[in-house]
Amino acid sequence: MTDQRDSLAREIDEELRRERLLKLWQEYGTHIVAAAVLLVAGIGGFKYYEHSRALAADAAGARMAPAAREATNNQKAEAQKALEEIAATGPGSYATLARLRLAAADREAGKTAQAASAFEASAKGSGIDPLLADYAQLQAAMLRLDSDSWTDMQNRLNALAVDGNAWRFSARELLGLAAHKAGKTEEARVQFQRLLGDRNTPSSIAERARVMMAMLTEAELASAPAPSVSPPAPPQKSPPAEEDKGKAKAPGKKAK
Repeated sequence: MTDQRDSLAREIDEELRRERLLKLWQEYGTHIVAAAVLLVAGIGGFKYYEHSRALAADAAGARMAPAAREATNNQKAEAQKALEEIAATGPGSYATLARLRLAAADREAGKTAQAASAFEASAKGSGIDPLLADYAQLQAAMLRLDSDSWTDMQNRLNALAVDGNAWRFSARELLGLAAHKAGKTEEARVQFQRLLGDRNTPSSIAERARVMMAMLTEAELASAPAPSVSPPAPPQKSPPAEEDKGKAKAPGKKAK
């Protein structure tokens, strides 16, 4: 008897569940199907987007390599055209690299202001890798060294000179050079000493820092006032000897 009651209760529960599910389906079935379709479409769209990005990256890489070779082989016009195309239509990272390479070409051609502006624009580009953004900012600061004020150079380089930044050693060297150019000898000395006191400073930068420290020291010694030298004291006259005094006082002989 008990088994029959349990079986009947289970059947009633199952019937109630079916009725609830049927009611939910009647009310929300269309929305559930639409959501499922959207989910599948979204996954498919994302996969297609990823596939398209991969194809675009492969294509940009295939164009970037010949452009680099052309630039090396003095085929400047061909390289310029290829890089401009990648910068305009390539995926994010390749477009950024192409812009940086174009800015470097302007720098090599002596177009300092144009190259600095190109590096600055690259540093402010949306979605740029922070490492490349800092590199572009460093290159712009290097090109602006002769024209910018000490304050401008500080604004450009202070964030790059902090511990942990990949470009900190070059940034500190530029800060030292900018301080030296502005006549701020002590600040220049601080930056170069900072480089010499860091064992991780690249050897080439450390060597230039030593040279600059020597130049600063030599300039300070040359500009220091010469110590005053007193004129030599006149020679002292020795007093006449007693014998000479006696001769001077002896009376002369009378004439006969």
